[in-house]
Amino acid sequence: MNRIELFRHWWRETFRRDNVQNRVDNLVQEGRSTLSRAVSAGVRAFLVMFMVATPSVLLPGMGPDGKQMVALISLFAGALTFIEYSATYPGLVEFRDAPPFNRIRFSILFMTVFMLTIIEKSQFDPNALAVLVRAVGELIGRAMDFPYSPVRLATLMMAATSSEEQISAVRTAAGMAYLISLIGLAVFVVLLKIYEWPTRWGAFNVWVNMPTFDPTSGGDVVRRLERDARVNVVLGFVLPFVFPAVVRLGSSGFEPLTLTSPQTLIWVMTLWAFLPASLFMRGIAMGKIAEMIREKRRISGAMGLAAA
Repeated sequence: MNRIELFRHWWRETFRRDNVQNRVDNLVQEGRSTLSRAVSAGVRAFLVMFMVATPSVLLPGMGPDGKQMVALISLFAGALTFIEYSATYPGLVEFRDAPPFNRIRFSILFMTVFMLTIIEKSQFDPNALAVLVRAVGELIGRAMDFPYSPVRLATLMMAATSSEEQISAVRTAAGMAYLISLIGLAVFVVLLKIYEWPTRWGAFNVWVNMPTFDPTSGGDVVRRLERDARVNVVLGFVLPFVFPAVVRLGSSGFEPLTLTSPQTLIWVMTLWAFLPASLFMRGIAMGKIAEMIREKRRISGAMGLAAA
């Protein structure tokens, strides 16, 4: 008899109207959240694929094999982006739920690829926009081409037999790419101040936004974050100077036709300028997170003393 009463009680509690309504509401909310996350991931994946394919779409002269390779790489990058942003649990991408970090980083990468593509396109289709962008790039490249500057070191990657026209193409691309990275970095710092990152969008989840950082492994979290921040900033500052030297020592200079071919020049100069900016941004972000944790500890300590 007790079992029957227990079953009746369970049945009434389980299928009461308010309980059923709550379950339906929860399912609807989960469905909306999943759909929203999938749509957002799809948009990001499309933008990544579009960025990878931009040089091959806008520039002529690529053969069928090259186009197939670009399509394969863009599909792989898009699939990786979609899987990463549609998943509930974190994977490899840092700060995925802490805008505007990845948005600015992608904007820097996309604008660099796009502007360098427009510069290279001016050789084949000298329309007004392409000529204007190329003229601006040449002006910036000359302004940044002084002894021991990153742009001057970038031109040293060329072989000794390179013509002045080939060196000028590298100088123009390097100047434009470096300027875009500096502007993006400045915008990132300003937005951090304006939006009080990372606390503006609620609690900062270290596990979701920094999946490769283990806060439980050795030492104080704040000290480790500050140390990693300093390392990233130093690497971001040094890399534009070290990269050309490593390339020069490793290969004794690229062949002129290899480095000055449009596709290779675009991606080499993009990576040369983007990687240091990305390291700078990561270092600044880690410093802000360390500052946030220290401030929360100070507030918790003050509240504990006040309660005592």
